[in-house]
Amino acid sequence: MKQLVVISGKGGTGKTVLTASFAALAESSVVADCDVDAADLHLLLQPTVIEKHIFAAGKCARIDQTLCDQCGECVDRCRFDAISEDFVVDPISCEGCAFCHFVCPTGAIEMQERTSGEWFVSETRFGPMVHAQLGIAEENSGKLVSVVRQKAKEMAEAGKHDWVIVDGAPGIGCPVIASLSGADCALVVTEPTLSGLHDADRVIGVARHFNVPVKLLVNKYDLNIEMTAEIEGYCEMNNVPFIGRIAFDESVVKAMVEGKTIVEFSDGRAKEEVVNVWRELRASI
Repeated sequence: MKQLVVISGKGGTGKTVLTASFAALAESSVVADCDVDAADLHLLLQPTVIEKHIFAAGKCARIDQTLCDQCGECVDRCRFDAISEDFVVDPISCEGCAFCHFVCPTGAIEMQERTSGEWFVSETRFGPMVHAQLGIAEENSGKLVSVVRQKAKEMAEAGKHDWVIVDGAPGIGCPVIASLSGADCALVVTEPTLSGLHDADRVIGVARHFNVPVKLLVNKYDLNIEMTAEIEGYCEMNNVPFIGRIAFDESVVKAMVEGKTIVEFSDGRAKEEVVNVWRELRASI
């Protein structure tokens, strides 16, 4: 069983479209959507939820009004202004630092685990899928990604699937690091722009720091042929395998509107190039 993670240095490069297409092309895979802050792979794969689980992470203060003598110590000491004058904690403002808990002279404040999101086990037309949704303004997205990755791996091993295909988060933060853990290959998707190359370079550095093999793909390469050539030159200079190009194709947008992958929707140029990239990935990982 091989684990492929599709990542990008910035959002909007097309990694989710590619991940869904790879799921359609793989004969036996478990798909994991690890972009938990802004999950959207479900829009193309249209999963049917089989299991739903609560994700609890972090702490939030709660004041027991029967024990509170309203001395005001917690209000004065809270640096986040999370406690009102009538001694009620605002769960959005509370950072879970527990300082109020330690300074309360009557022991009226306890720290409770907070629900930060949900994660799901689903079935799609291409096989099992594990995905999640982090709550609004919630933290610990890296921990939620780790939950999704671990469950996807367990399902792949139990079902004897050949692949775990992961749609990673953009950027270089905690969700990306958690997505890369244990991967056999990271496919970095970039656009033919100067900022695209800069962001790709950063995420390649993160992947290499964790000893994850990297390959690079340029999406919509024909919008800037000169910049694409510069990116290929960067790959050659930095020993990054350049796995292919995908042309701009309006049929990709039409496929997304209909909730389909490009390999299901048409037989155009983009489909052919995506299929070739998948064949190269399958042969080289």
